[in-house]
Amino acid sequence: MGLDHYGKKYTVGEKDLKLQLWDTGGMERVASITSSYYKYSEAAILVFALDNPDTFHILSQHLLDIVTYAENAKIFLCGNKYDQKSRVAITDSDMEAFCEQCHNLVSGIYKTSCRTGEGVEQMFQDIARQLTEVNRSKMELQNMEENSFQVEPGSVAEAEGEGGGCGC
Repeated sequence: MGLDHYGKKYTVGEKDLKLQLWDTGGMERVASITSSYYKYSEAAILVFALDNPDTFHILSQHLLDIVTYAENAKIFLCGNKYDQKSRVAITDSDMEAFCEQCHNLVSGIYKTSCRTGEGVEQMFQDIARQLTEVNRSKMELQNMEENSFQVEPGSVAEAEGEGGGCGC
């Protein structure tokens, strides 16, 4: 199909987290099915080659797809080929300007080298940490909602009949 899949486990604090990576490769020939892969995504990494401005300039289209199909996903920006520093065409200010144009939807910016492995593990560790924090916050909010008191129907009227209390 043209999609690569890879899974890796990370431990953040006392929590184990398995990241499932789906590499769409930005291929237009699989664009019709990539929306289904975005649907339940909690994160998306926009990868471009630091030495190839064309790969950077197309990111806005991919960002639009993510915002459309994975509206709750945290978005990360990754400049690859960092090992080829002499050929880098995309600067830090270019990446920061992109993030500002995206109304700061980007949760992290990374520079990596898939060839040497530089920055790759640190990027995934940071993404795992951020996802764990988001999920922890969601669970705390859910627990607060579940533990909040609720007034049963008729309890106020019954309480009023017993001396005007609130029934809470």
